[in-house]
Amino acid sequence: MRAPHEDPLAAVVGLLQPVLSLAKLVEAGGRWKVERREMASPFYCAIVEGSARLTPTGREPITLRAGDFILIPDLQGFGMTGEAPPGPNAPSRPLEIGPGRVRLGPADAPVQMRALVGHCRFETPAKGLLVSLLPDVIHVSGNDRLTALVPVIHEETCAERPGRDLILQRLLDVLLVEALRSGPAVDMPPGLLRGLSDPRLAAALGRIHGQTGGEVSIAVLAKDAGMSRSSFFEKFRTEIGCAPKEYVAHWRMAVAKTLLREGRLSNAEIARRVGYGSASAFGTAFVRHEGLSPGAFAAEIGG
Repeated sequence: MRAPHEDPLAAVVGLLQPVLSLAKLVEAGGRWKVERREMASPFYCAIVEGSARLTPTGREPITLRAGDFILIPDLQGFGMTGEAPPGPNAPSRPLEIGPGRVRLGPADAPVQMRALVGHCRFETPAKGLLVSLLPDVIHVSGNDRLTALVPVIHEETCAERPGRDLILQRLLDVLLVEALRSGPAVDMPPGLLRGLSDPRLAAALGRIHGQTGGEVSIAVLAKDAGMSRSSFFEKFRTEIGCAPKEYVAHWRMAVAKTLLREGRLSNAEIARRVGYGSASAFGTAFVRHEGLSPGAFAAEIGG
């Protein structure tokens, strides 16, 4: 009987549990700028018209034009301006001009840029582990599916209709998956998306994510990939950024942390779900990985 395989990208996005915090239409004209600091928030932006320069904290400026979409899974802060330098006296405070609508720049200047911007949060208690698997920035041009999804999210956010939260949750899941699989894998740093671009590693990753509760050996993963053990090990470490066993441990701890927060299973049941033979073995591994016991972790996130 063949062991279960799972789509790793869908599994990671599902565990992230994205929730929309804010969605707005930003209009700008004249010389303008906006700055945000100490955000620690997932962020996306779709340019509808015109262009802008986005400078995430600690990174080089990125020019965004109409039809561009950018996703930053862990944005710490940013500055954003028009392509023309804003100057020291350019207004930086946004003006609310309607529900979900913001104006930047002098009020009497014609609108030169329109963008749909969203901020969300990841509800998972394993945010750090999961975000580390993703690229720092996804910048996509000319993806019609993304540019069609973002206005639907904005419209749903502004409307008070039955089922709004459920629809937004599903739309955000789709948006994240579409954005993450749309970036050029060759330009990405080591991580999950770069690994998934290689069919051999994708097969092994599918087993890791689909067989969370069972034994996963290097020999079996290498066989899935159709490679020798040594070649697979080196390929995995190069493309993913860590050794296979380390990746397996990270993923299983992310699943365990989610189950601990839900609080429906005993430690022994969680241990079986994430591939440990006993609650004590799971507890020892959890302390080694997280620095505190499963019980202390559950109490901490439960408030």
